[in-house]
Amino acid sequence: MKPFITFFSSAILVAIGAGAQTVESVDSISDHSLQEVTIEAPRVIRKADMDLYHPSQSIVENSKNGIQLLNNLMIPSLSVSDALSSITAAGQSVQLRINGRESSIEQVRSLLPETIKRVEWIDNPGLRYGGANYVINFIVTNPLAGGAVQTHAMPALNMGFGSYMANLKLNNGPSQFEIGANLKLTNRIKSYRDYTETFTFPDGSSLTRNETPRGGSMSNTFGGLWASYSYVKPDTTVLMVDLGSSHKFRDRFQYNGLLSLDNGDEDLLLTDSHGDLGTTPTLSIYLQQSLRNNQMLIASFNGQFYFGKTYSDYVETLAATPSSSPLTDIHTDIRDRNQGYGLETDYIKNWNNARFTAGISYNANRNRSDYQSLGGQVFHQRQDRVYFFAEYYRRFGKFTATAGMGAQFTDFKFRESGQGNHSWSPRPQATITYSINQNHNFRLNFSSWQSNPSLAETNIVPQQLDSFQWRVGNPDIKTASSYMLFFTYRFALPRVYATFGLRAFTSPDAITPLLYWDNDRLITTYENSKGLRNLSFILAPQINIVPDWLMLSGYLQYRMERMAGTGYVRHHNCWSGNASLQLMHWGFTLEAQYRRAERDLWGEKISWGEDINIIELSYNWRDWQFGAGVIMPFGKYDQGSKSLSKWNRNEQHMRLKMRMPFISISYNVQWGRQKRSAQKLVDVETSADRSSAGGR
Repeated sequence: MKPFITFFSSAILVAIGAGAQTVESVDSISDHSLQEVTIEAPRVIRKADMDLYHPSQSIVENSKNGIQLLNNLMIPSLSVSDALSSITAAGQSVQLRINGRESSIEQVRSLLPETIKRVEWIDNPGLRYGGANYVINFIVTNPLAGGAVQTHAMPALNMGFGSYMANLKLNNGPSQFEIGANLKLTNRIKSYRDYTETFTFPDGSSLTRNETPRGGSMSNTFGGLWASYSYVKPDTTVLMVDLGSSHKFRDRFQYNGLLSLDNGDEDLLLTDSHGDLGTTPTLSIYLQQSLRNNQMLIASFNGQFYFGKTYSDYVETLAATPSSSPLTDIHTDIRDRNQGYGLETDYIKNWNNARFTAGISYNANRNRSDYQSLGGQVFHQRQDRVYFFAEYYRRFGKFTATAGMGAQFTDFKFRESGQGNHSWSPRPQATITYSINQNHNFRLNFSSWQSNPSLAETNIVPQQLDSFQWRVGNPDIKTASSYMLFFTYRFALPRVYATFGLRAFTSPDAITPLLYWDNDRLITTYENSKGLRNLSFILAPQINIVPDWLMLSGYLQYRMERMAGTGYVRHHNCWSGNASLQLMHWGFTLEAQYRRAERDLWGEKISWGEDINIIELSYNWRDWQFGAGVIMPFGKYDQGSKSLSKWNRNEQHMRLKMRMPFISISYNVQWGRQKRSAQKLVDVETSADRSSAGGR
């Protein structure tokens, strides 16, 4: 991380020094919504509750879809990869919205850059966003007549990896029709696993098993279809209907290895594979009705079904006699038919300097799991959640303040056993912002949210993972609450736009794994722990090194964590971050990205996502864009975890052959006059649960 930090610091100093000699003229863009104080800066307006990014003409011309435009905006702390179809912020998930409607990454990709009027970056979402970490909202316009066609293909040149998309939009007066399809291909990518583990038994003895990799592969291919209709009668009525279906065609993670045991037993040949397949149709309906005196009523419905299976196969045989009967032979096969429904109704009232929002939502999950590996036993689980909230926003001179209170009722129960529980959880939230002037402001935000136990965490059916380990859910765990206090100082200099943040987080009853021995079985179950606490320091700059040519964006984070549960207390400190360097001129865009994933402590395990880097060069010509690049040109791909439990210490690194050259081709064409589309202000969220077949 030292070269990473040094590079960031040097770039900031160079940009500040250059800016001190030549101060650029600044575009002034005003937004009279709630008469909020804005900061005048190229392409960005800072409001009390969000940052507004207005794409420049060069950014629009060098982008062929919504993800590329978002990447070219170089928003600090945001990590965007069109090649990997991923969008994260400070290592956490980002909720994507289009005109306020919660959307998928493929729907964002299908946006035409010419129709994106601004991008709203919300790093302290309010109660109406349902506990999201971050929110990106694309405000788009649609042609009054005509339509648009968009296609994109990005195949790798040396293996079965790539992404493909096609989309058609047709407009007729207040109506718009859309149909699209996508495919994400990952087929038999060569992989292996570095793995070692030590079991400590209740009597104090131990056993260490080292796994020497003997190859493996990863497949994860999925696709989807969607169609939508929207009707917009300006200032009166908005109706949106979306129908879609996603399907996972192939999902299989397989590892082969040789297990060496330190107790003198013979070496073992290991095959460990798992995955899931299924289809998920969805339906979304949104209705917005404006009333007199700046009032509005909104209703949103979302329904989702999941039909699929999850499976796991784990086999150990003697290496000396591989044709002999397996010593351990575990097969898990679970078939799911699960449903999820969500309905939300909101009321919004606006004044010149204030806004009041109140709402109620109901979410229901009905899960049916058929355990084929247990003779076809069937288990049913019911989950219901009701959420109420009210939020008030007001501006007082240089101060803006938001305060709100929510409450969530959660209830779940297994039909066969009659086990389950219910709970009430408060959800307060407050934000205050003070703007010294147009270039400097401070914000203090307090937020809270709830995390519901998943189907896998509550299911009482025992699952065997390997020759020692089993997993069984705990139906007595309750919904966990989380609280966060986030202080930020945001400043704008002639060539530097940055945020410094200090974030304190606690989840006093976090749902975490719990390990214990039951005779000769090591059981993993779940508990409401004694809590997680962490403190993070964040620096997120955007540095205009050479105006209109060269830009650097990224974030650095240092986190200190403490986790406590039954029989343990763990501490953990780590660096994480990302950086994007972009050179754009004469229709060419050259970009280099580096990302070091967060090392997250949860329970007694430290987990991390992808450490990855990408280089890509693209060129725009008329309605076409041509690109070429390399995924992982430097270093070694790494994704893994480390267990700190006294009963099972292990460390796992998943390695993929990810040094992949690729090409990309995009084609966009559109026709028709532009008009402003309505903004969808709220969207209810729901998802159908899925079982998990385990795996080490």
